[in-house]
Amino acid sequence: MQPSSRPEPTTYLAFSLCTVNPVDMSKAGTFDLASGLGGKIEKDDVLSAVDKYEKYHSDFGGAEEDRKANYTDMVNKYYDLVTSFYEYGWGESFHFAPRWKGESLRESIKRHEHFLALQLGLKPGHKVLDVGCGIGGPLREIARFSSTSVMGINNNEYQITRGKALNRVAGVDQTCDFTKADFMKMPFSDNSFDAVYAIEATCHAPDAVGCYKEIFRVLKPGQSFAAYEWCMTDAFDPNNQEHQKIKAEIEIGDGLPDIRSTRQCLAALKEACFEVIWEKDLAIDSPLPWYLPLDTSHFSLSSFRLTAVGRFITKNMVMGLEYVGLAPKGSQRVQSFLEKAAEGLVAGGKKEIFTPMYFFLARKPQ
Repeated sequence: MQPSSRPEPTTYLAFSLCTVNPVDMSKAGTFDLASGLGGKIEKDDVLSAVDKYEKYHSDFGGAEEDRKANYTDMVNKYYDLVTSFYEYGWGESFHFAPRWKGESLRESIKRHEHFLALQLGLKPGHKVLDVGCGIGGPLREIARFSSTSVMGINNNEYQITRGKALNRVAGVDQTCDFTKADFMKMPFSDNSFDAVYAIEATCHAPDAVGCYKEIFRVLKPGQSFAAYEWCMTDAFDPNNQEHQKIKAEIEIGDGLPDIRSTRQCLAALKEACFEVIWEKDLAIDSPLPWYLPLDTSHFSLSSFRLTAVGRFITKNMVMGLEYVGLAPKGSQRVQSFLEKAAEGLVAGGKKEIFTPMYFFLARKPQ
């Protein structure tokens, strides 16, 4: 298309305001996306925050050591910048899932959460901890499924504010709550919880052993910890430049200081004194690829906003929102590094060098 015939951003915006997901009406709408961009960051400071966030990563000269040393600032900036995008495109549960043929993305996500609850043996009355809980989508689903009380720990103020509002809407605010804290230094007493889980969250920890030791401390003796971890698989070759490029794209697009291997996660659990009951990369047996929602060759009405067409509309919508001043400057750059993350995730999945669902069930000895 020639520049002279290119529609103004406001044209895209007018079209996008009328575009909704035809199946999942619970997702955030366009104005929710616009108002949420930047999270708790002042709107005039969003562009500066994007600059600082990007500089933590290798594409912009950043080093792994700096990301680990400043993980709290890096991860907080990341979730302030991206949470409204996640909620707009993905819903309330920000994670992947193995998927059966004929099953929608939303159904697979719920089943993935129920599987975790069943593996933990959750029972009514149990006091459960969700480590790195996001805005609480899994927390609410697991609490309703198992009739338990779930506490979510999260260090991002914007996500906790959203989570509490959504708890009230769901009617679980009397049994579920949030604590703002660093999961590397949790403000809970020893032996406080009947079960602990983490869903694609402890990958943000700068030190897996330290993270797992802290979970071990707050878990009651004889009880279990289960998680889905983001990991590089045995197929990852650190000397392969293409593999390293994919890993770097996932790190910048998903706020990660590094991505551990499955072997490193397993070793860290054992060093933290857990007994590993079983572990497996659940991506291996998934009938449909876990990355299918992000694959631009795939189209689905039920997850339309994640398709190539949906993402094209979102890209131009964000451009329009920023152009008319409804979204802060820097919003397009956030959408851009999320696109890069999607490309890295799909490439990592297709080459089988990355998994977002390395599962383990571990027990704290009596």
